[in-house]
Amino acid sequence: MWLDERGSEVLTLPECRRLLALAASEDRHGHLGIATSGAPVVVPVNFVVHGPDVLVLVGEGLFSRMTGQLVAFQVDGPTTGAGSEPDAPWSVLLRGPALEEAQTLAAAEWLKPEVSKPGHRLVRIRGDAISGRQLRARVEP
Repeated sequence: MWLDERGSEVLTLPECRRLLALAASEDRHGHLGIATSGAPVVVPVNFVVHGPDVLVLVGEGLFSRMTGQLVAFQVDGPTTGAGSEPDAPWSVLLRGPALEEAQTLAAAEWLKPEVSKPGHRLVRIRGDAISGRQLRARVEP
């Protein structure tokens, strides 16, 4: 186990991938971060994990701003499973290019958007860089 300068446990790549898959299977929402000329934009999105990547549905406006650009996707949750502190919060960050994905019937069935108009453009966020942290209880001196 390695702790960063803030005292958070740095998660291994396999653990980050496990938590991404777990969050997707629990229909959690993640946050999509996109650079714009004025300021970064972060929006909540539903997602699915496909291999090392994340798939999201977006509308035309967001699609035109993010396709081919580097973006960030983050999902958070409590840790579950053996060997973990119960309810210890974690966060996984995936960074990579946003790529247009041909929408297939299977992909449309995987995603379960919670907004009334999620958009119809399917985007793959390639998992070029994946990192994660698990917060630990604060230790008082």
